[in-house]
Amino acid sequence: MAEKKKAIHTGHRQRMKEEFRTRGTEGWPDHKILELLLFYAIPQGDVNPLAHELIDHFGSLDGVLDALPEELMKVKGMGEHSVVLLKLIPAVTGRYLEGRTGPGTIIHTAAEAGHVLAPYFYGARNEMVYVLCLDAKEKLLGVKKISEGNNTNSDVTIRRVAEECLALRASFCYLAHNHVSGLALPSPEDMNTTNVVRTALAPLGVRLVDHLVFEDGDLVSVRETAASGRKEGFRLIYPGQW
Repeated sequence: MAEKKKAIHTGHRQRMKEEFRTRGTEGWPDHKILELLLFYAIPQGDVNPLAHELIDHFGSLDGVLDALPEELMKVKGMGEHSVVLLKLIPAVTGRYLEGRTGPGTIIHTAAEAGHVLAPYFYGARNEMVYVLCLDAKEKLLGVKKISEGNNTNSDVTIRRVAEECLALRASFCYLAHNHVSGLALPSPEDMNTTNVVRTALAPLGVRLVDHLVFEDGDLVSVRETAASGRKEGFRLIYPGQW
């Protein structure tokens, strides 16, 4: 009986793999995608109930992938291999998208800068600060991490921003950070930081083009928010927005 059940599961796994190879995941519910992933962490047995349990517990596929490792481990049936695999997915996705927008990319707008910067904030649990550097022709020179804080704030080190810009011989730059809770709404501190960084970089021959604030798929421009005078923030639509 056990051998027959094992054969059924083996056939099911093979059918799902073949379906993915030929048609992709279009139309698949979240639990089915998660089930396919779990095949590679749990080589035997029926993982469909575990996939359903994870979706029920965290609400969606992105909720599962964004969950903390210790929270994933609390779900019965989850082990170290499964947790590592699930946390690897957003990490690899971010690296992949980062690689597709490497040095040499031309950036003319804040929306285009947001497209390049977005992968750096995928799955972030802490506030992080990055600077994106451009040459005089607005060609991407690189993206450098400035700091990482806790789940409520991250300090912007003005000296570090200047050092990274000078190291890459940047003429223009974009500052970017994320909010891990609430809205992608520039705070008074964000506005003040923007002004301080802009003032500090100007004598060095580097122009701060904008300060971008990310939060769970939203992107807000501090420059456009200040220019429009809108208290709710100025939301950008950028290429590849998810």
